[in-house]
Amino acid sequence: MHQSTITVKVALDEKRVPTDIQWAASESAEGQFQQAKAMMISLWDGADKAALRIDLWTQQMMVDEMADFFYQTMMTMADTYGRATQYQDQVEEMKTFARTFYEQFRAKQLANNKA
Repeated sequence: MHQSTITVKVALDEKRVPTDIQWAASESAEGQFQQAKAMMISLWDGADKAALRIDLWTQQMMVDEMADFFYQTMMTMADTYGRATQYQDQVEEMKTFARTFYEQFRAKQLANNKA
């Protein structure tokens, strides 16, 4: 059986706030650690029927980057759900929500910049 390994290293400050996130995958052509400002890892515990999550971001992550990150994550989650279920109506609902979320974020940013 073939195995692949994903390694994540997180440096923390004295208050245990992430200051640096690096990751590497054994299947990557790079083979070296790469920087990230944020990460979301979700795992499904079939025994407990529960989602387990790790959500981390560094102090360097800007609010606009967080909005982009969430928008892109929601869009790819919708695509993944569609491939798994073929329920295109729900895929479109999720994508509509993601677009509305992002549009509302941008409107807030514009309003804040004018103030």
